[in-house]
Amino acid sequence: MVQLLIADDNAAIVDILSTFAQNAGYQVTAVADGEAALKAFHAGNFDVVLLDVMMPKLDGFEVCRAIRAESLTPVLMITARGEDYDRIMGLDIGADDYIVKPFSPAEVMARVRAVLRRLERPSGSAAPVIVRDNLTLSPDSCRASVGGQEIPLTKKEFDILCLLAENRGRVFSRDHLLERLWGFDYEGDTRTVDTHIKRLRAKLAAVPHPGWQIKTAWGVGYSFEVTP
Repeated sequence: MVQLLIADDNAAIVDILSTFAQNAGYQVTAVADGEAALKAFHAGNFDVVLLDVMMPKLDGFEVCRAIRAESLTPVLMITARGEDYDRIMGLDIGADDYIVKPFSPAEVMARVRAVLRRLERPSGSAAPVIVRDNLTLSPDSCRASVGGQEIPLTKKEFDILCLLAENRGRVFSRDHLLERLWGFDYEGDTRTVDTHIKRLRAKLAAVPHPGWQIKTAWGVGYSFEVTP
């Protein structure tokens, strides 16, 4: 059974989301502030977390950062703040989706299902390890290493690197990356991709990798290129 953590100080929103989630067969734990959200997260084994941004004690951004420091559990941010800056910030700190109030509870559940589908793998199967020169990617554990040194990546950074490395030489447009990795119904813009690529490159730069690079195809998108 899917374990869902809902953190929101609005009791009416918690009630309706909990009802929809339980009707979908999910086990729900609900809390009303950021500190309680982290305490519950550490005490449980959750498959998905729904976080309100504006909460007492710790806001949703702080909670998301804390979760991402130790876990790749999917996090969906829910907030009344719909400005581009807030959306990009939420996604940049590791949120998997960003839902703006007012929203349809049915849509929230659809987005939860979409996140879970992206994590599904057929029973008994294991994703092959990807090796490109001194880069090693282990999809099942979401671990990346360069020259034997592990590189700490967020889930989205890892997913971008995996997709590009699996398809070396192929240029992916920003729109294609958004659709593949954020979902077809993502309402943000392509700057999100650029920001993630920038941070990914900065982390990879910590270890020499002269045999490959993430290359920018100006005006188009990005590709993984092996240096001759």
